[in-house]
Amino acid sequence: MQLGPAMRCELLEAAPVVLRQPEILSKPLAELLKRLESRRPNVVVTCARGSSAHAATFGKHLIERHLGLPVAAAAPNIASVYQRSLHLKNQLFLAISQSGRSDDLIETTVMARKAGAITVAMVNDAVSPLAQTAEIVLPLGAGPELSVAATKSFVASVAALLRFVAAWTGDAAMAAACMRLPTRLADASELDWSEAIRPLAQATSTIVIGRGPTLAIAREAALKLKETCDLPAEAFSAAEFRHGPIALVSRNYPILALGPTDESCAGFSVLVHDLRIKGACVLAAEPGGTQPGGLRVLAPDHPDADAICLVQSFYAFLVKLAIRRGTDIDQPRHLNKVTRTR
Repeated sequence: MQLGPAMRCELLEAAPVVLRQPEILSKPLAELLKRLESRRPNVVVTCARGSSAHAATFGKHLIERHLGLPVAAAAPNIASVYQRSLHLKNQLFLAISQSGRSDDLIETTVMARKAGAITVAMVNDAVSPLAQTAEIVLPLGAGPELSVAATKSFVASVAALLRFVAAWTGDAAMAAACMRLPTRLADASELDWSEAIRPLAQATSTIVIGRGPTLAIAREAALKLKETCDLPAEAFSAAEFRHGPIALVSRNYPILALGPTDESCAGFSVLVHDLRIKGACVLAAEPGGTQPGGLRVLAPDHPDADAICLVQSFYAFLVKLAIRRGTDIDQPRHLNKVTRTR
C-alpha cells in the first residue's frame, strides 16, 4: 500500500503493535486475573470517551457474551460534575483512554477506587494521570499517534480486550485467534473497498449498521466518517434499525453494512437483503458478499477477531475516501489529539 498521510502510516503499524502486546500485557494481565479470581465481580463498569467508548462497547459484547457478566457504561459527569459516588464495591471498573488525560475519566476512576472497585486503566500512555490513578494498568503499546483520528490505538484497544477476555475465560480458540490477528490485520489492510468510494464520496449523509461484535465497529466507522470526511453518519444495531430508522431508506442514502461472522450473521444478512429489495444503496462487508456493493472481507476465522479485521479494512478505505472528498484526514476541523472534558 502506498504511504502518505500519517493515518495511512499509522494504520499499517497496527499489526506490529498487536504482535508486541503479549509481552507488555503478560504481567499486568496475570495480576488482574489473580484479583478477579479471588474476588469475582457481579458487574463490569466501563468509562471512556470517543473511539475508546466504542472499544468499551466491544468489551461489553465480549464480557457479556463469553462471561455472562452485565456491563454498564458509567456517565463520567456523575463524579466530575455532580460529585456523586457509585456503589461499586468489589466490582470491576475499566477505564479506556488513548491519552489518559481527560479529567472526567480520571475523576471517575478516583471515585471508583474510593468506592472499593477493582480499577483498571487500559491506556496508551502508561505514565499518564489516568494510569497513575488506577490500581492496574493494561498498556496498549501503540506508541505515538500523530493523526488526530485514532486508528492503531483503537485496534490496540480492542485487541487488548480480546486478549483479556481470552485469558479470563480460558478460551483456547479465542487465544489462538489473538495469535493469528497480527497477520490477518496486515492482510485486511490490503482489501479493496473501492466500490464504496463513489457512493460515499457523493453522499450528504449515511448510516452504518453492525450487530454483535461489529456494532462497536459500526459506531467507530460512523465517528470516523464524521471526523475525517465531513460526512454525517449514524450507527445502528441491525436489529434496532428496523425499529424506526429503516424509514430513512432511499436509493440516494447509502448504507454501510458491517457484517458479523457469528450467530448474528443470519439476521444481519436478512436485513441487507430486505434493504436491497427496498432500493437502498447497500455497501455490505460480509462473507460471501457477491451482490453489487459487496465489499471484500477476509475468510472467517474467529467472530470477535474478524470484527477487528473489519475495522482495519475500513480505515484503509477511509484514507482513500477522504482524498476523494477533499478533506484533511490527519487534521480534522476543530479537533485536537488530546480532548480534555469534565
